[in-house]
Formats: sequence, C-alpha cells, structure tokens
Amino acid sequence: MERLVYTLLLVGVTAVWGWTFVVVRDAVAVYSVLGFLALRFAVASAALLGFAGFRISRRELAVGGAIGLVLAAAYLLQTLGLRFTTPTNSGIITGLFVVFAPIADRVLFGVRPGRQVLIAVVLSVAGIALVAGESPEEVRVGDILTVLCALAFGTHIALLSRYSRYHDTTNLAFAQILSMTLVFLFLWPFFEPVEPPPAGVWLAIILTGLVASALAFYIQTLVQRRLPAAQTAVILTMEPVFAALFGYWLAGDRLTPVQLAGATLILSALLIGEVLPALRRTRKKSRGAVPGDRPSS
Repeated sequence: MERLVYTLLLVGVTAVWGWTFVVVRDAVAVYSVLGFLALRFAVASAALLGFAGFRISRRELAVGGAIGLVLAAAYLLQTLGLRFTTPTNSGIITGLFVVFAPIADRVLFGVRPGRQVLIAVVLSVAGIALVAGESPEEVRVGDILTVLCALAFGTHIALLSRYSRYHDTTNLAFAQILSMTLVFLFLWPFFEPVEPPPAGVWLAIILTGLVASALAFYIQTLVQRRLPAAQTAVILTMEPVFAALFGYWLAGDRLTPVQLAGATLILSALLIGEVLPALRRTRKKSRGAVPGDRPSS
C-alpha cells in the first residue's frame, strides 16, 4: 500500500505539471523565457531554503547541483518550445521521456527494466503517438525543442533514481532548484533584457515556483527514493494526459477520438505498470501475514 501512496503522490505532481503548460505558455508570451525561469526557480529556492539551506552538505550540493544542470536544460528547452507550439503538443511530446528514461538508465547505469515495465512503456509510447497523430502536419521548431527537452527529462529521471536514495530528500531537491536558479540568473542578462515582469506574470511565477517546483520536486525526489527510473517514467506519462485536459479546458485545444484513444492507452500503462502490481503486492502481504509470526528480515 505504501508504494501505491507514492504512485498517487507522483500522479498528483503530473497533474500540476500538466496544468502549468498553459500557465507558462501565457506567461512567456508576454515576458522573457530566461527571466521567467530565473524568477520561478528563485521563488522555489527561497521556499526550500529554510528547510535545507543551513544543514545541506557539500556532497549534496555537488550531486544535486549536477543533476540540476540537466533539469535546467530540460526546462529551458521546454519553455522555449512553448513559444512555438501549443500547450497540448508540448505536453504530449514531453511525454517521450518515458522512452528516454529507461534508455538513459541502461546507458548510464546498466539497469534492465522488467517485462511488465516494458509493456507499460510500449503502451505509453503508443498512446503518445496516437495523441500526437492529429498534430499539424508541418514540423514546428517548438516541437523539435520539446523532443530534446524530453531527452533531458528522461536523463534527469535516471540520475535522480540513482542518487536520491543516498541523500536527504529536501536537501537534494533544494540543490537541484538552486542550481537551476543560478544557471538562469547567469544566462538572463546575456540573452534577454533584465526587467521586472508584468503584474499578471507574477502570479504565474509564484504559483509555478511554490507548487510546480518546490513542492513538486520535493515529492518527486521523495518518491524516487522508493521507485526505479523505468516505473517512475511510466507514472509521469500521465503528464501529457493532464496537459491535454488543461489545454482543452483553459487554452481551447481540442482532442479528436484518435487522441482520446491515445490518452486511454497512457492511462492503461499507468494501471499495468504501477497500480495493479501495487495492489497485488498488498494482497500477498495481507494473506501471508499471520498473527504472532516474526517478519522476515
């Protein structure tokens, strides 16, 4: 049951991230990309500073900072891509990290995913292909940038699954976010004018900084202490489903029957890859538990 709780927490994170595709798209339409990212992650860093800033070790700063560089590349590519594609397209293509995460885990650490996870990955990829099948025929610059973003996110999942179990959750989340903040603050004056955002953009900065960054990355780091990269990637394929739903509700994007079938496949992947195995394990434990028995070590 504990594993199911972690799965549901991560699904909640994907819902928040799916919502932010619309929020961020609207914000960077009127404000600079690097400025938005710098302020967003500065807010997130400040939110976690009191919990981690005075007890974080140099080792955690180094490990989290290095992982944060990969995450910074992912967010920069994704946010730039949102200037040239729709929130729904961005969310769908970002979902390709489900392919890249096991590949990165295999290339970097030699981890072979189990058969059930591979089935879930295949279902996820098929679902993403169907959801993206009704996209505009022309290849958009934003779509290409978002594919590269998905590669970076997949690599981040593999790295976080490898190192999160050895470090404090809050400290590692803080180090990642601080690393991103410093990267974006450094790049901002070189590529875009440094100026305060419009009043409407501040709400997006605060919401994405506190909820979609500080809280969400704390939960992701916590969950990945318990779940391997491939299974985490399967859960996170819910993100394009939520992106499509919020794109429909908030941005006027519309899904065809083919795209709805794809969303169903992605939901099926989550069910096969995580929910059913968690329920099965819970039943086995409850059947095997006998009062007075000593738990196995």
